[in-house]
Amino acid sequence: MPDFPRRFDRDALLACARGELFGPGNAQLPADPMLMMDRITDISADGGAYGKGHVVAELDIRPDLWFFPPHFPGNPVMPGCLMLDGLWQLTGFNLGWRGWTGQGFALGAGQIKLTGMVRPDRRLVRYFVDFTKIIDRRLKMGVADGRLEADGETVCEVKDMRVGLAAAQDAGRGG
Repeated sequence: MPDFPRRFDRDALLACARGELFGPGNAQLPADPMLMMDRITDISADGGAYGKGHVVAELDIRPDLWFFPPHFPGNPVMPGCLMLDGLWQLTGFNLGWRGWTGQGFALGAGQIKLTGMVRPDRRLVRYFVDFTKIIDRRLKMGVADGRLEADGETVCEVKDMRVGLAAAQDAGRGG
């Protein structure tokens, strides 16, 4: 496994979005405004609830975040699809952090439960990803459970998120 740090600031996450962290053609985070975290505070290949790896990350909530005005005018909330996307982003990041090569793509999720809202008056979103299965074949895949907290309150839980890495010609075909 490469010797990457266990913490990443926003500049490092943006470098990943540009393809500079794991190398061209390998796992990348999306660029702004779709990058859904400001920092990764911890990452591992053998930690977490199941001992198969984890990621913890944070997003600072500001009332001027791009998704609040259109969703919904007069009643702004963070879209649930962006909560899920942030968890998928971190799942894929962990695979690249492990040194696995290939482009990342979401493969689905088993169960998504939204139990609260992220409104502009919240201060901090924390993402938690705990891997339940790691598949290291031609298609490299991580399966994980995720949770999103807003100011300490769980607002989203996801079971069996699946993210894969594959060579560009295989991406999207299930390897």
